[in-house]
Amino acid sequence: MLISCPHCGPRDVSEFTYQGDGNRVRPDHASTDIGAWNAYVYDRVNIAGEHNEIWQHSGGCRMHLSVTRNTLTHKISSSTPVQAARPTQKAARKSRTKA
Repeated sequence: MLISCPHCGPRDVSEFTYQGDGNRVRPDHASTDIGAWNAYVYDRVNIAGEHNEIWQHSGGCRMHLSVTRNTLTHKISSSTPVQAARPTQKAARKSRTKA
């Protein structure tokens, strides 16, 4: 399987480290809701089809990537830097406070 790194180009999957599900939303760091933290750490959805994942190019430029991969065929339809794929938590908090 090849993953296309925006900085280094297409590379073999052996150069990358899987970092987890790209759809999970971390609870607020000040939250004391044990149920929310338990769900964030332990609950997983096993999707058959297109799935968003986070990978790190650990054997290269060390960039974190948001990868859309089909779990049935392993075909990768997109890979973008994590910073470009989703807003930071700080930016998300600012947009919530303005609303």
